[in-house]
Amino acid sequence: MPVMAHHLPGNAWLLYSHIAVAPIVLGLLPFHLSTGLRKSRPGLHKWLGRFYGAGILVSGIASIDLALTTTAGPIALSGFLLLALLWLLATCLGIAAGIRRDIATHRRWMLRSAAMTFAAVTLRVYLPLSLAAGLPFELAYPAIAWLCWVPNLLVNEWYLRRGHARPRAQVLAA
Repeated sequence: MPVMAHHLPGNAWLLYSHIAVAPIVLGLLPFHLSTGLRKSRPGLHKWLGRFYGAGILVSGIASIDLALTTTAGPIALSGFLLLALLWLLATCLGIAAGIRRDIATHRRWMLRSAAMTFAAVTLRVYLPLSLAAGLPFELAYPAIAWLCWVPNLLVNEWYLRRGHARPRAQVLAA
């Protein structure tokens, strides 16, 4: 993609670290969403969570630089930059809650993190769809910089507000 190729001369290591680490984070996501794994192997959940958090730290920092140096314009820059910052923030808040053993808060923040992690998938769905629809890349890409994650977060917030992310004991006690 020409919109990414300009990163190679000066920031190849940031681009490659994002390209290499972000798919690992995405691959860990189903394991964290698995209630069965969390209940049957909490130690494994915790270790995979450490890899997930470290991966987001690496990929998120790289994402900040990639957003700031994009040639796709200010709309794409702001969409990807805000995604990177919120991704890092949600993950950090989720990890901090987990360390405090505030499981309900941990779960809510990590679901937000997961929604933003999933932006990698929605971006790759929207790009070919926009091209198939005949939209010019220069018009579609900045919009997709926002559309790949904002709807994910909105659906996630709807889910959270319906009470689906509370631990079962709290649901029964409520």
